[in-house]
Order: sequence, then structure tokens, then C-alpha cells
Amino acid sequence: METDESPKIDNVILGEIQVLLAEKRTALSSLRTGIAIFALPLSVLSVLIATSRFYSFGKVMPLLVPLLLLNLGLVVLGSWLIYRSTRHLHRYDHRIKELTQKYRSIADFVE
Repeated sequence: METDESPKIDNVILGEIQVLLAEKRTALSSLRTGIAIFALPLSVLSVLIATSRFYSFGKVMPLLVPLLLLNLGLVVLGSWLIYRSTRHLHRYDHRIKELTQKYRSIADFVE
């Protein structure tokens, strides 16, 4: 009876690890998105600085203020996504490590 019980437990644990790895993949894509959102305002600002000799700040200030506010919002959003996804990545890694330490028979498949 124990021989039938062990494969069922192993399958359940492997299923849980697969779900955790899928969640980890989702967190990595969220991290990638956060980095891209964070980099967008930096590239826009570098273009504005590079072309600043072609315009007067006084004339374009009504356009620059909303753009800078939008860039600030994007930086905040990108930072939040990066923070949230790294926190989730650490949580998933910790849970997978707990499962592999608890069930040594599965550790060979995960690592």
C-alpha cells in the first residue's frame, strides 16, 4: 500500500512545483515588462536632452510638463513592477527549495 501512496505524493508535489515554476515564469515576464517600462522614460529624456539646443524651454514648457509627469508615472510603474516581481521570484524560489528539501526523491528532478 505504501508503494501506491508514494507515486501519488510525488505526482502531487511535482504538480505543485510545476505550478510554482509557471508562476515564476510569469514573474519573470512581469520583471521584463517593468524593466522596459522603466527604460522608456530614460530614453525619451535622453532624446530631449540631446535635442535641447533646437528649442527654447520657455516655448515648449506646456508640452514638457505633461511629458515629464507621464515619464514620472512610467518610472513609478516600472519600479513597482520590478519590486513586485523580484519579491514574487524570491517567494517562489524559497517554496521550491522547501519542497525539494522536504521530499528528497524529487530534488534530483528539480535541480
